Amino acid sequence: MAERKLAITQVRSASGRPARHRRTLEALGLKKHQQTVVQPDNAQIRGMIDTVEHLVEVHEVEEGS
Repeated sequence: MAERKLAITQVRSASGRPARHRRTLEALGLKKHQQTVVQPDNAQIRGMIDTVEHLVEVHEVEEGS
């Protein structure tokens, strides 16, 4: 069975944003503008995405085993 994952792309700059937003982007693995990372689809990741939803774009992807 394929595990659900999320492709998260930073589409807006973290410059001038609150420290909480910058730390959340780092926790998601995003270090640069326009960078994309793949994270598991779980409640913790979804919560972090909700915090910075105005800075990122999210797409669901499936990775086979």
